[in-house]
Amino acid sequence: MAGTITTGNHPKALWPGMHKFFGAQYNEHPEEYREIFSIEKSSKNYEEDTKLAGFGLAPVKTEGGAISYDTETQGYTKRYTHTVYGLGYIVTEEELEDNLYEQVSRKRIKRLAFSMRQTKEIVGANVLNRAFNSSYPGGDAKELLATDHPSLAGTFQNELTTAADLSEAALEDIVILIGQAKNERGLNIALRPKKLIVPVNLMFDAKRILKSELQSGTANNDINALKGMFDFTVNHYLTDTDAWFVKTDCPNGMTMFDRRALAFTTDNDHDTGNAKAKATMRFSVGWTDPLSMFGSSGA
Repeated sequence: MAGTITTGNHPKALWPGMHKFFGAQYNEHPEEYREIFSIEKSSKNYEEDTKLAGFGLAPVKTEGGAISYDTETQGYTKRYTHTVYGLGYIVTEEELEDNLYEQVSRKRIKRLAFSMRQTKEIVGANVLNRAFNSSYPGGDAKELLATDHPSLAGTFQNELTTAADLSEAALEDIVILIGQAKNERGLNIALRPKKLIVPVNLMFDAKRILKSELQSGTANNDINALKGMFDFTVNHYLTDTDAWFVKTDCPNGMTMFDRRALAFTTDNDHDTGNAKAKATMRFSVGWTDPLSMFGSSGA
């Protein structure tokens, strides 16, 4: 006998009682990957996102002269290839025979669900953990955060020229970089900071910098110019204790494609008499436009 349970509207399990435990409250952090990525659905083997360049500035049209025409140029293409992640466990025939299913499998199914959640969080956070690593390039052949991203208008940067620890001054420099952002043709765009993303080690610094009424860490009576501009979030899966990131409102930026939701399946093995349970999910993560994220690796 076999049965399937999904994390959405799941049917009753063929193993009695299993369906009761998906609503259990685990000691887990909220879904922190949602603070990094926009979540999209997919029904394909992969998704491709192509960056398009708009038009340049309009030249002067002389009296009686012909109008100038421009061509919209196709930039690089980012492919999101969906990956399957899966894990399972076994309840032996003897455990079933001795009526140990209730006390054994209940614990295992919760631990399996926990492992799957952790996997998704870590895969998502690794996009930022590798943001300064040239071994993990995006569609423009550059790492997520760099000082020399290519464009039709030259190059642009989405990290500080000199890496700096999180501070009021460093964060202001990043906000200025965001405010100076231009599109592929070198035209000004209204890019805005949306959220500061920090590891656990920087959460108190982030709160002081963004929430203080006056300037943080000084005896000055100046206002905190950053207060109210945007908020911050803590990601417990970031591995660099002094790297920090600012997500912007750039469209087609940080994306997670959910190809298949987390699903639990049960079956029996004829040869051994054991019962098996497995969990699988299929998704991909990445970025199309590097203007979606700014940051620094820390000093």
